[in-house]
Amino acid sequence: QVQLVESGGGLVQPGGSLKLSCVASGSIFSIDRMGWYRQAPGLQRELVATIPSGGDTYYADSVKGRFTISRDNAKNTVYLQMNSLKPEDTAVYCCNAIVRTQIGGSSTRYWGQGTQVTVSS
Repeated sequence: QVQLVESGGGLVQPGGSLKLSCVASGSIFSIDRMGWYRQAPGLQRELVATIPSGGDTYYADSVKGRFTISRDNAKNTVYLQMNSLKPEDTAVYCCNAIVRTQIGGSSTRYWGQGTQVTVSS
């Protein structure tokens, strides 16, 4: 089994910054793509950013130039640096990871429980 645990959420004023972290633990052989999603009340879940084990990152248009996704493969951790935050960034942010638990095994997508980010004055 694999667990993902997010941290770093909180209340911040418009224009402020937060850095989210997500640590994967458990029976992990390798992690392919990792990413962040968010869901605001009454809205559908939205893809924010993804980062593969190697290659280009992806950002939603709404966060380009403000958010930066990165990962530390040695620590099985993905980060989301969020700058110039806006009230419309308020949401529960969840990370996910596509994990192989054994050599030659299939990949499975795992989700964290989420961390609340509130942008308000």
